[in-house]
Amino acid sequence: MPRIIFLNRFFYPDHSATSQILSDLAFHLADTGGDIHVIASQQRYDDANARLPEYEVIRGVGVRRVPTTRFGRAQLIGRAFDYLSYYRAVGEAVAGIARPGDILVAKTDPPLLSVVAARAAKRSGARLVNWLQDLYPEAAIALGVPLMKGPAANILARLRDKSLHAATTNVVLGDAMAGRLVALGIPPDKISIIPNWTDDESIVPMPVAGNPLRREWHLEGKFVVGYSGNFGRAHDFDAMLAAAQRLRDHERIAFVFIGGGRQRDTLVRYVRDKGLERTVRVLPYQDRAALPSSLAVADVHWLSLRPELEGVIFPSKFYGIAAAGRPIIALTDPGGEIAGLLGRYCCGFAVGLTDVDCLTALLTTLAGDPARCDELGRRSRAMLNAAFTRRHAFSLWRTVLNLD
Repeated sequence: MPRIIFLNRFFYPDHSATSQILSDLAFHLADTGGDIHVIASQQRYDDANARLPEYEVIRGVGVRRVPTTRFGRAQLIGRAFDYLSYYRAVGEAVAGIARPGDILVAKTDPPLLSVVAARAAKRSGARLVNWLQDLYPEAAIALGVPLMKGPAANILARLRDKSLHAATTNVVLGDAMAGRLVALGIPPDKISIIPNWTDDESIVPMPVAGNPLRREWHLEGKFVVGYSGNFGRAHDFDAMLAAAQRLRDHERIAFVFIGGGRQRDTLVRYVRDKGLERTVRVLPYQDRAALPSSLAVADVHWLSLRPELEGVIFPSKFYGIAAAGRPIIALTDPGGEIAGLLGRYCCGFAVGLTDVDCLTALLTTLAGDPARCDELGRRSRAMLNAAFTRRHAFSLWRTVLNLD
């Protein structure tokens, strides 16, 4: 059985989405007899000053954490220094431990990690598997990151493409991302589709009535529109906030935003400035153990994906909503991949990113039709059971890594 070395800046006990996905897979592979290692940083996603242990074994996984700069996520220049220091440190760490026959699995935090991993794999004789949570520099271009266009973006894209060609396989999250790679000239036999997942054994459909968080957050008797996850650059809140403002006098409808990230302070200011405190609650990330209850607070959940990011990223919150058995409202391209899934499984609605009239009417309709919400929620969980369980994803990963 080959030794597997995962590369990603964050790993357990960090709670960020990419860390949780990686931790789930690494622990599963170790539990089933794999020789599993991770090279991460000593930081946490939300705490650049954290100093996690340099080396430890967690549930059978050997975790080596390399030193990096600690500027954090607040400023792009500081984040760039953190990336560069991790590139250097992880390259040195791989050179020190990797050997022929090992499998390097490179995620995409920091961006372009596949470039460093490809060089390290070539030097050590290891095989490379790229695990693409997003496509960079396409994501940076779409989000308007400074300097990320023109010649600079072209150079980065060429380096990235070379690393994709060098890999044994490139794991992508869905059909749209696979299509992007094919358009870049990556052979289809070097592309594997493995969707992300959630803990669908712990997160299960729960009734709204009796949820203790509803009482704690003063939401009893309300129709709750929920958002749970990162408030990052890729997520557009404008339409939902506009709908919340239009519905501010509706006696039953309430909006709950749970999470954190770059846009959180802006969101809090908007709620305060518009006087929406009675209608909108902004709450911090909940512990992972509380996720089943926090997802069950809402009657319906929403997510957003800008059309220009179709096939570049895939919102991981999609799986948690489905596991909780709640309808999904996607503010996205009505012709995109998420819209196609919602239509195929009849478990939600795709609304144009700026169509506030449609969104407001939809929320009003759903608030008055609990039976329809329940049915949509059942279909949402059925979709997850059919196509997106964690067990199925693990099985696909074992095939990619030649462990069965």
